[in-house]
Amino acid sequence: MSSSGRTLSRRNLGKAGLAGVVATAAATRLSPPALADSPVGGIHVAEVRARSVVLVHGLYADGSSWIDVVPHLQDAGLDVAVVQNPLTTLADATAETRRVLALHEGPTVLVGHSWSGTIVSEVGGDDGISALVYVAARAPDAGEDFPALAKQYPTPPASAGVVVAADGYAQLGETAFLEDFAGGVPTARARALYAVQGRNLASLPGERTTTAAWRAKPTWYQVSTQDRTINPDLERFLAHRMGANTIELDTSHLSLITEPRSVAALILAAAGRS
Repeated sequence: MSSSGRTLSRRNLGKAGLAGVVATAAATRLSPPALADSPVGGIHVAEVRARSVVLVHGLYADGSSWIDVVPHLQDAGLDVAVVQNPLTTLADATAETRRVLALHEGPTVLVGHSWSGTIVSEVGGDDGISALVYVAARAPDAGEDFPALAKQYPTPPASAGVVVAADGYAQLGETAFLEDFAGGVPTARARALYAVQGRNLASLPGERTTTAAWRAKPTWYQVSTQDRTINPDLERFLAHRMGANTIELDTSHLSLITEPRSVAALILAAAGRS
């Protein structure tokens, strides 16, 4: 473990992506809750043994994006549910997440991919949630202007493919989806995912959270080193700022599809499962 007490990595995070912002990260990182010392594949395991896992998808996706991860969690004896994120407003998304959480007994691990890390940060402080997992995800601080933070890093290629319709809803164009968002996914599968992608209100990515649950709950983070949707160095910064237990996977933004076993292993560690 590093001096933060929580940061682990499949690769050395080094200084990449942290120049100019390390001081900010050091200033905002808090003392972590205690974690057990028994590793699972180099990932530390939470002391609290969870009963349930709730998974939330991000933009340009629907709940089916988790379909390859779910069986691994169920085989470990966990009660698993996937939120169908409405992709309208943060208030709508958090309300739907809380409705799903209410149907499952705690302790519960709350997991978010991509934009839904915003939901994890907003909802994750609720009673019954034992741990938070961010999968190539946003992890905003309370009230933070996340788009402004992201602009401190080179713009990822997928951003150029966002298409906003006259009704105010956005989606990714086919080329950006297949080549950037779903890089590494077999073409036939990527085209199917493109067909089922959710359309989000264009204003949604700019909404701000009112709290940052990662300041109070044990946190795990997975960095995608080939991510073309969120800059990998931004992901490293977010994980470092949170003092998260961190792994890096040499994969694209859709790590939950390209590396489901590794993503599931990270979630199982957060759930206190070996």
